[in-house]
Amino acid sequence: MDYNNKSAKYYNNVRQEMLAYLPNNPKTIIDIGCGAGAFAEALKHKTNAETWGIEYMDKEAQVAATKLDKVFSGPCEDYLDELPDHYFDVIYCNDVLEHLVDPEMVLTKLKKKLTNKGILISSIPNIRYHNTFMRLLFKKDWIYNDHGVMDKTHLRWFTGKSIQRMYEDLGYTVLQHEGINKSKSIKPWLYNIPVLFTHLDIRYPQYATVASFKG
Repeated sequence: MDYNNKSAKYYNNVRQEMLAYLPNNPKTIIDIGCGAGAFAEALKHKTNAETWGIEYMDKEAQVAATKLDKVFSGPCEDYLDELPDHYFDVIYCNDVLEHLVDPEMVLTKLKKKLTNKGILISSIPNIRYHNTFMRLLFKKDWIYNDHGVMDKTHLRWFTGKSIQRMYEDLGYTVLQHEGINKSKSIKPWLYNIPVLFTHLDIRYPQYATVASFKG
């Protein structure tokens, strides 16, 4: 999968909306898919926690290594078994799971990496986002893009319902699960008139999920 054509912003994005899910006083954090370390560095500055990262792209991983306490370069699947058990108070997976061949396997392995009070936080694109959903429904088309919900590097596709089910089927307890980065367009509201506003999930391009595991 070619990630070389991604913009610099892709690897340096500080996800302010995802900082909102950070718990108070974590001691250890790992950001899986940390890019050049901008988001994880913000976590470190905010909490003074020991902060690790894993990044698929080596160039960005080397930059992240100058900012964080420990960084692994390469596919996250290669390092999961090396991570210490019951060690991390927070595991972030921002826009990562949809890029994986087997996100369920990764989430399964991450369960035992959490401390007793640890949480896993993810953001995952919503395939039912109105731009994508209506193109499929009315234009009968499926178009890949360089970024966003239909990013050509995505391997898996999710809805809000399927994300929650994935976590619960793996034994996680879902603490928070909500759409984020809500569209400012009026279109989702217009599309909802015939269905009595029962499909308002199409307003959200992503879902944020906070989950815990008590093994």
